[in-house]
Amino acid sequence: MLVVESGARALLDGFLPSLTQLYGDQLTVDVVTCFPGEPQGFQPHKAKIYRVTDYPDGEARRKLFQELRDNGYDVIGIVCSAQPIMTKWKWALAFRVLAKLFILNENGDWFWFDYSNWRIILHFIAFRAGLTGADAILTPLRLLVFPFTFAYLLLYAVWVHLRRKRVLV
Repeated sequence: MLVVESGARALLDGFLPSLTQLYGDQLTVDVVTCFPGEPQGFQPHKAKIYRVTDYPDGEARRKLFQELRDNGYDVIGIVCSAQPIMTKWKWALAFRVLAKLFILNENGDWFWFDYSNWRIILHFIAFRAGLTGADAILTPLRLLVFPFTFAYLLLYAVWVHLRRKRVLV
């Protein structure tokens, strides 16, 4: 299994020990991270940590993607915890590593990213976009009002600058 630690370290600190408790030594969990140190429950004698800081350029990243693809993982998990940590990395790995994908959210809940969970995925995306609860009305309203607000501010700036030029002349 490959896990992309693209959220708070505390999430993986709670997740990895539970995996070890469930599956014992049968499961090997490699981790892709940007954090120093090892997450709690990581087994360094069996698994490997890939640090994104070790792959600074395009060629090194291509080699990493190829190595991870060649490792033949059955499952890849990405942490989606509403924190902008390794966003491009996690989605690049999700699409380039050919394995079944699961999403781990900030509550420690997880779900498979497949067609049977389309309602969960849709709700997850709507929640992240601010389209649930009271924001379900306010967010689209803000999107509708934005062009008019922008046009008003632009016209006001033009009017102020033209007025200033007229006063100076």
